Amino acid sequence: MFFTLLKIELDKIFKKGRSFIGFIAIGILVPIIQIAMYSEGNDYFNMFTQTLQQQFDFSGNLLNGYLIAFIVLQSLFVHIPLLVSLIAGDMLAGEAIAGTFRILLIRPVSRFQVISAKFIAAQIYTLLLILWMSVLSMGLSVLFFGKGELFIVASTITILPQDDILWRFLLAYFYGFLSMSTVASVAFFFSGLVENSIGPIVSTMAVIIVFTIISSLDAGFIKAIKPFLFTNHLIGWRYLFEQTIDSLRILQSAIILFMHSILLFALSVYYLHKKDIMT
Repeated sequence: MFFTLLKIELDKIFKKGRSFIGFIAIGILVPIIQIAMYSEGNDYFNMFTQTLQQQFDFSGNLLNGYLIAFIVLQSLFVHIPLLVSLIAGDMLAGEAIAGTFRILLIRPVSRFQVISAKFIAAQIYTLLLILWMSVLSMGLSVLFFGKGELFIVASTITILPQDDILWRFLLAYFYGFLSMSTVASVAFFFSGLVENSIGPIVSTMAVIIVFTIISSLDAGFIKAIKPFLFTNHLIGWRYLFEQTIDSLRILQSAIILFMHSILLFALSVYYLHKKDIMT
C-alpha cells in the first residue's frame, strides 16, 4: 500500500509543470557555463593564474572537463535550494490549497504513511535533480573538454591527478544530494505549517539566509551553535577536493545534515498528526 501511495505522489509531482522548472533551468545553465568556458575559459584561467605562471611552468590539459564540472558544482549549488524548495514546499501546502487533504486521509492508510510517502517523493525528486545536474556537468564537460588533472586555486593550490578525481566527484554528488535533501526537508516542514505554496519557499530561503548571516558572526554564544547550523555544512562537498581529505570532518557534516532531515520529518509528522484538518 505504501509503494502505491509513493507512486501516486510521484505522479502528482511530475504532472505539474513547475516540477520541470528545475530540470529546464539546469539544462540551460550548465551548457551556458560550458559554452562560456569553451570560448573564454583560457583567458579566465590565465588571468587567475597569471602570478603563478611567472613562477611555474604549466603543461597538460588543465582547462578540462573535471575543472568545468567543479566550476558548475560551485555555481549551481547557490541556486539549487530554490529549485528544490519549489517542489518540496508544495507537497503538503498544495493539498491544503486544493482542499484535498481531508479526502486524502479518508483512505484506509495512516497519516504517517501519507506524510512519509510525500516526504520520500520530495527526496526522490531532489535525487533526480542532482543526478540530472551530475550527468550534464560531468558528462558533457568531459565529452567536450576532455580529461586531465584538476587544478584548484583557493586559499591553497590543489592539483589532483587524473586517476584520483572521479571517485571524489561521485562522493561530492552524493554529498550534494544530502545537502539538498536537508533543504527539501526544511521546505517540507514549512509546507505543513501554511496553506499556500509561496510561504514554504520564502521561509526556506529566509532560514538559509539568516543562518548564513549568523554563521558569519563571532559572538560567543553564536560560536557555540555554529557547528549545528545545517547551512555550515551544505557545501561540505568541497572538502572532498582537498589534497588530504579529512574524512572525520566530512562524516560529521554529513551526520549533522542527515539528523536535520530526520528531525524536520519527525516534526512534520508530529504537527500534522495533531492538526485538525478540516479541508
